[in-house]
Amino acid sequence: MSNPLFRPFNMAGLQLPNRVVMAPMTRSFSPNGVPGADVAAYYRARAVGEVGLIVTEGTGIDRVGSVNDPNIPRFHGDAALAGWGNVVKEVHGVGGLIAPQLWHVGAAINHANPSPPPQESPSGLFKPGKAWGEKMSESDIADTVAAFAKAAGAAKQLGFDTIELHGAHGYLIDQFFWTGTNERSDSWNGDTIAQRGKFAAEILKAVRAEVGADYPVIIRISQWKQQAFDHKVATSPAELEAWLAPMSDAGADVFHCSQRRFWEPEFPDIDGADGLNFAGWVKKLTGIPTIAVGSVGLSSEFTGAFRGEGSAAGKLDETIDRLDRGEFDLVAVGRAILQDPEWVLKVKAGKFSELRDYDAAALQTYY
Repeated sequence: MSNPLFRPFNMAGLQLPNRVVMAPMTRSFSPNGVPGADVAAYYRARAVGEVGLIVTEGTGIDRVGSVNDPNIPRFHGDAALAGWGNVVKEVHGVGGLIAPQLWHVGAAINHANPSPPPQESPSGLFKPGKAWGEKMSESDIADTVAAFAKAAGAAKQLGFDTIELHGAHGYLIDQFFWTGTNERSDSWNGDTIAQRGKFAAEILKAVRAEVGADYPVIIRISQWKQQAFDHKVATSPAELEAWLAPMSDAGADVFHCSQRRFWEPEFPDIDGADGLNFAGWVKKLTGIPTIAVGSVGLSSEFTGAFRGEGSAAGKLDETIDRLDRGEFDLVAVGRAILQDPEWVLKVKAGKFSELRDYDAAALQTYY
């Protein structure tokens, strides 16, 4: 039987050569927000390495405070968009497929940047009880929705194959989902997760109107937050279904389901210790394709991997088994591919002994 990682997949009309997605990973190598030739070379190398779909690092929409680091790439302005056009050209030139991840960090604190731009969020909170930035007005929200749509339209015009919205990890879209950061008293909040999901749904509707019906749209979601690793937006399948439905109805084609550890069951009280993971439950409840991610290719958990812990082949057999069972459709690999652009080729050839263990120093290298 063929390795399910290397079976093709039709993702909302986009034909992927395999099931491996390069997960978005912030590297801060774009001075003044402009991705240069080194960034293009970085993504080109992963396309040469036969990654099925590359999702870029988070890139800021045209909104003050969308990024909190001057070296994170932007997705607006002539210089930045020209840089991204070159990235697309380089990736397509070697047969790769690529999506930008469109991002607004909201009230996320960057301790390495002592002078961040003005930041905004649903209620001016970074986490429960921690004020940071300004509460968004109705016009701020409308302008931000429009900025996401504008970025999506620019991505399509530049030739990107699909786009991903960053709705996870305690950043702006996710801050609307979370009761701990959304204390508004208007229609952008409510007692139910479906009500708190209005912001994400409006962004998806605006993006869909901009790119058309046939252009794939991915949204990344997570239960956990950088501010609270153990948080759950949805504590039951019923709540999860209520959370997902407005995004599905608004035009999401794929859910990119982020866990710290992909092998952990989402609701073990229902289906046991070997039960479906987050991506598995999302697929089961919506019927929409899902991407599983969370320390894939690493033997240690999310935070340990950033310290350089973990083997590049960690839990790969379990990943393949779950994919083969149809629990999810695609697998996002982050640090393992950051470390080794030939990771996919080596796995395909069964050269597991040649896989390079992740080293946190890889984040400091261009390629």
